[in-house]
Amino acid sequence: MKALILVGGFGTRLRPLTLSVPKPLVDFANKPIILHQIEALVKAGVSDIVLAVNYKPEVMVAVLKKYEEKFGITITFSVEEEPLGTAGPLALARNILGKDDSPFFVLNADVTCEYPFESMRDFHLAHGNEGTILATKVEEPSKYGVIVMRQGSTQIDRFVEKPVEFVGNRINAGIYMFSPSILDRIEPRPTSIEKEIFPQMAGDRQLHTFDLEGFWMDIGQPKDFLTGTCLYLSSLAKRSPEQLAPATEDFVCGGNVLVHPTARIGQGCKIGPNVTIGPNVVVGNGVCLQRCVLMEDVHIKDYAWVKNSIVGWHSSVGRWSRLDGVTVLGDDVHVLDEVYVNGASVLPHKSISSNVCEPGIVM
Repeated sequence: MKALILVGGFGTRLRPLTLSVPKPLVDFANKPIILHQIEALVKAGVSDIVLAVNYKPEVMVAVLKKYEEKFGITITFSVEEEPLGTAGPLALARNILGKDDSPFFVLNADVTCEYPFESMRDFHLAHGNEGTILATKVEEPSKYGVIVMRQGSTQIDRFVEKPVEFVGNRINAGIYMFSPSILDRIEPRPTSIEKEIFPQMAGDRQLHTFDLEGFWMDIGQPKDFLTGTCLYLSSLAKRSPEQLAPATEDFVCGGNVLVHPTARIGQGCKIGPNVTIGPNVVVGNGVCLQRCVLMEDVHIKDYAWVKNSIVGWHSSVGRWSRLDGVTVLGDDVHVLDEVYVNGASVLPHKSISSNVCEPGIVM
C-alpha cells in the first residue's frame, strides 16, 4: 500500500524550532513527528510513502534515507514548484499513488493521534467506495467545518462550515484513505480537497466517515504542540505505561513523565505532570518542571522552574530562572541566572540576561 504525507513548507507556525530543523524532524515525545507516522503506516502494510513538500531540505533527505533502510520502504519527495493546496499534491504524485489498484492514505504532517490505520484500512475496503475521512468528535462544533452523515449510515451527506445550529459534532481529522479513482477528480493545480473534491464525492455518495477513538491534535504551533504532548503522554500511560517514568521515582510529581535513558536528573526535583525530557538532558537539583518539553542536550540548572514551555536543542536555563506562558527557546538559547521569561519566542543562538515579562519575539 501507499501513503502521501502533506508536509508543506517552512513550518512558520512552529518557529523558532523550525528555524533549525525541518518541521517533520522536530522531536515530539522524543521522536521526530514524522517517525510516529511512518511507524504506524508501516505497521498497516504501507511500503511506498510520498512526502509532498514545497522545498527539499538536505537534512531531511539524509534522515529519511535511514528510515527507508530501517523499515524496508520507499520514501519519495514530491516537490511543488507552486503551492498546490491539499488536493493538488495527489495529482502531482499520481505515478506512485495510482500505480496499482490498492488504496492509499493521505495525512497532514501536523496531526497526532493513535493513528488507527489498520482498522481504517479494513473499514475502507469493506464499504468499497472511493473515500474515507477520519473524523474526531469535538465539544464546540461551531468553530469547525462539521461532517453531516446520511441517516443511519457512515456515508457523508454534506459539510457545514461553522454551523450556527447543531447539525453534528464530527470534524475532519486530516487523515484520509482513498481508492485510486479519486485521482480522476483532481488536476495538478492549486486545489482544496476539503472545499472542492469532498463535496463532489459526497454528492456522488462515494465518501464515508470513520470515527477516531482517543485523542487528536494538530500540533503545528507551540501551544498546540504542548497540548498534543499532554494528550500523547496520557494515551501512552494507558497503552504502554512502562515507557514512562514510574510513579515510584522520587522526582515524579503527577505522572505522565517521559525521560530519555541518557538524561540525568538531580536531587529534590519535582517533575510532572506531562513532561518530556530528551536525550542527554541534564536537570540540576531542586528543579521544578511542569507541562513542558526539553529537547536534546538541554541543561536546566539548579532550582529553575519551567512550565508551559518548550526548550530547544542545546539550550540552557540558569539557576533560579523561570520560564512560563508558552515560552519557546530555539536552538542554542541561554537564559542566565535569576531571569523570568513569559511567553517569549526566542530565536536561535541568543542569550537572555534580563526579564522578558510580555509575550513576544526575541530576535
